Amino acid sequence: MPRRKLSEYRAKQIITKALGIPYEGWPIHLPSRDRDSAKIPQDDRRYVIKVDQAIKGRFKKGLVILDVKRNAIATSIKKLAGSGYEYFIVEPFVTHESGAERYISMAQTREGATLSYSDKGGVDIESNPGSVTTVKLDNVLNYQALSRETAIEETALRALIGVFTAPDNHLTFMEINPYFVADGTITVLDSAIEVDDAGQYFTTTWKGEDIRDSAILTKQEQVIHELDKKSASSFSLSVLNPNGAIFLLLSGGGASVAIADEVYNKGLGKMLANYGEYSGNPPLHEAYKYASQVLDLIIASRAPKKILFIGGAVANFTDVAATFAGVINALNEKAKQLQKQNLTVYVRRGGPNQEEGLKNMTACLKSLGIYGGVYDPSTSIPDALDKALKEFTS
Repeated sequence: MPRRKLSEYRAKQIITKALGIPYEGWPIHLPSRDRDSAKIPQDDRRYVIKVDQAIKGRFKKGLVILDVKRNAIATSIKKLAGSGYEYFIVEPFVTHESGAERYISMAQTREGATLSYSDKGGVDIESNPGSVTTVKLDNVLNYQALSRETAIEETALRALIGVFTAPDNHLTFMEINPYFVADGTITVLDSAIEVDDAGQYFTTTWKGEDIRDSAILTKQEQVIHELDKKSASSFSLSVLNPNGAIFLLLSGGGASVAIADEVYNKGLGKMLANYGEYSGNPPLHEAYKYASQVLDLIIASRAPKKILFIGGAVANFTDVAATFAGVINALNEKAKQLQKQNLTVYVRRGGPNQEEGLKNMTACLKSLGIYGGVYDPSTSIPDALDKALKEFTS
């Protein structure tokens, strides 16, 4: 159950509904900006524009623009979008005394649900850990006392806790930071909710489309993200260091984790360019597409010397010859560029049709002049990786 973050827009909707207060914000997704921009009220209020992509520390990173006139909303969004973001939230700008800011959060832990609160909320809450009090959300919780401490009316507080602990909502973390209370009315300035993403199939409180990832995907990552969504097989790719020297083209989750860990254990983690894997017996054209993205990363890297480790354990049903045929097609297609990269390729793989696959891969690498070594399961993954990493450790 990976914990994933919802958009702040959806979090605010859930929280304000529980608290029984109105919410006037609206989301903007760049591909549908024209439609969403039509929601801008025709009034003289000022607004707050925020990047809504699960980014921590947005204020300190300059991803929040305060006190924006209505006719400057589009310009402000364009400015933030210049850094590659596409999801935003627009809300009325509310003035308040910074000393009035409070903090409250709830979390699902191994010991049960807990609630933490502080009267020193805001961006520097982590620098005031001594001000935070934590209580268990159990049957002996004193709601009256908690209401006094948090300044949240007891009925609203019970409702908020009820939403968080309701099993059908699959919420794992909720934070309101900061909020303030004036004349008995609570105003939520910033909030976050994390969920068990498997819950999207069972809850009506939020949807899978409400989940946000903080990363701005590279072109290659975006291609693989789209491939993964459309394929019956599984693909993932993360760029760790665009100018790295060690590239991985891996299959199978267990082996890929072990190989990446081994690179780090040898003190070469900073040289690791990418992480990811393919699995589920992808057809030739999908293996080609995945391999092409990894090869594009190799070509783009400015590292003076590079290795590519094509690895995996012994597959149960993934056809090694078929998937390698896709990889070989990609290698041949980009041969001229790869031959300029001071690149050496090592391979370790086993599974159905491994003999044909390893034979064809050996012939391809030798013909391109980038052969380092090709190994079947008689050579362990660590031993094969050792041979590859000697390019940098010897």
